[in-house]
Amino acid sequence: MRDEIRKIIESGLRDTELREALKKYHENDIAEIFVTLDKDTRIHLYNALGPEMMAEIFAYIEDPSELLEEMGIEKAADVIEQMDADDAVDVLENVDEDVRDQIMSEIEADSKDDINLISSYEDNQIGSRMTTNFIIISQGSTVKMAMRELISQAKDNDNINTIYVKDSNDRYYGAIDLKDLILAREHDDLEKIISTSYPYVMADEIVSDTLDMLRSYEEDSIPVLDDDKHIIGAITMSDIVEAIDDEMGDDYAKLAGLTAEADLKENIFESMKKRLPWLILLLFLGIGVSSVVGVFEKLVSKVALIVCFQSLILDMAGNVGTQSLAVTIRVLMDENISAKEKFGFVLKEMKIGFVNGLLLGTLSFAFIGLFIFFIKGKTFTYAFAISACVGISLIAAMVISSLVGTLIPMFFHKIKVDPAVASGPLITTINDLVAVITYYGLSGMVLLKIFKIA
Repeated sequence: MRDEIRKIIESGLRDTELREALKKYHENDIAEIFVTLDKDTRIHLYNALGPEMMAEIFAYIEDPSELLEEMGIEKAADVIEQMDADDAVDVLENVDEDVRDQIMSEIEADSKDDINLISSYEDNQIGSRMTTNFIIISQGSTVKMAMRELISQAKDNDNINTIYVKDSNDRYYGAIDLKDLILAREHDDLEKIISTSYPYVMADEIVSDTLDMLRSYEEDSIPVLDDDKHIIGAITMSDIVEAIDDEMGDDYAKLAGLTAEADLKENIFESMKKRLPWLILLLFLGIGVSSVVGVFEKLVSKVALIVCFQSLILDMAGNVGTQSLAVTIRVLMDENISAKEKFGFVLKEMKIGFVNGLLLGTLSFAFIGLFIFFIKGKTFTYAFAISACVGISLIAAMVISSLVGTLIPMFFHKIKVDPAVASGPLITTINDLVAVITYYGLSGMVLLKIFKIA
């Protein structure tokens, strides 16, 4: 398909023929070819396709700032004016400030107001994600009046599946499904098809706080209101999907101990600023773990072989803690979960940790004992005394890690701290500390005091 688009562009068709030929293809496919064209060909297309079609294509280009600048201020303003306000904001964010000011000075007042409205909200607020592309009618309209208003507004707004209704004070009243309006007869009462319980969100709400609600309704669009309950925008399903994707990216980064998803364009200093605070904290926690090992210096000097299996205990404890953390954060997304259910979940994770630990601990006891007995040439008692310490420590470490991996994110969630930010590397380091104390403490008691191994 992309080869077909390229051939059409390079075919030498007249402008009107070129425009009609490209209308058969999706704007996303055209955008992928457009960015690969040489400058002269792109400039020809700016003139041939016109601002309306170029606006639709630009909505699918990740960073069209250079393309806007090469077409000139006047044409760029025409294209921006034809874009949905939310797409225009995304494009203008990446444009040089001087160029942006020049473009904005050329845009008509209505479009400029919409762009400024969306730009006035913080990146983490619903208002920054909304579109001003929606249909709105007045309460008290007849079916015929509503259809006439729909047709009139649809010329400039294509988000028509859900029609919003305002009351006599211009406040949000409800919504009508397009299908219901189409099926309604001319003399039917419009009030009967208005859903007055249709959901809405406030423009200043935090995106992450509303995602569960937005996703649960599965509507094509949901109205966005200001503090006076006036409809100022809509959040569409594509906006919701994009917000979820961004949130997942940020959460993934936070699990790694970062404050947000890394940006390919950010400089070294900005990347360091995100990572260094957590690394400093973890450095001191790591020193604490190493210091604990130092406490058992006497044991290590007498039974040096036990150091070989330290990493096994630490790695398994870390893996179990991370698994429990991932499951716990997923569970905590349900704000309606009760304290009883949380307690049951903690017990379940501990049971899973115990059963897995029992299985892996038994395998470790057998294989490590045989390894030390046959390969290292130690006595049977010596070999299986050490493997018993490894096996029992593994069970204990996995149970405790499961507990830590659930309780820590629950605690941070309770005190309104994002568990994804505070939990990842912190849980791993705490589990290391617990595992080291368990392993060396048990080994010291069993090997030195019970079996008198020296």
